[in-house]
Amino acid sequence: MAHLSRILAVLLGIVAGALGAGWLLRPTSPALPDTASVVQQMREVARLETLDVALYKKVTFSPEPKATDALWKDVVNWAAYTLQNPHGRAIVFADAHLGFDFQRLGPSSLHVAGTKVHVVLPPIDVRVALRPGETEIIDSNLDSAQTAQLLEKARLAFEHDVRADTRLQQRARDSAERALRALLLTLGYREVVFVDRLPTGTAG
Repeated sequence: MAHLSRILAVLLGIVAGALGAGWLLRPTSPALPDTASVVQQMREVARLETLDVALYKKVTFSPEPKATDALWKDVVNWAAYTLQNPHGRAIVFADAHLGFDFQRLGPSSLHVAGTKVHVVLPPIDVRVALRPGETEIIDSNLDSAQTAQLLEKARLAFEHDVRADTRLQQRARDSAERALRALLLTLGYREVVFVDRLPTGTAG
């Protein structure tokens, strides 16, 4: 009888050990970082995600402008109505940068439910910078100040074109979403959903 008791005690010890090991080795939910830390890391990653696009446009300015696009026609009209007998051509080069204004990203842009997170991206930021080293002004009677005004109008026209280009906007959004999704998954979230607005009552 004592021998049987010792066997039972050993078996109970083995079972208890196995249960203890199972408890220690059980899968645990990842410890997710606080929202403020997540937002800061998202800003850092997204700052690198800017879509750069090279642009160029040929502009001929004369007393009878023939440009068809409204904003580019305004560039040509400026020369026609500002100068005496304006003439010349410009080949304008520029770089457009499309990214998101992530300084406007805050805790109210995220909603966390367990390991699922909803994200509202801030508005797209569009910046256009001319490339003066490649821009050409040909056979022009504009002085330097007038040329600078013409080029600024061209820059604004480029910016308008980019803001109206839904294809470029989507490319920028896709790039930012890929980078942010990769970051959030490495932080322990298992599902990342990008939305236009958070579900009612879930902001923060």
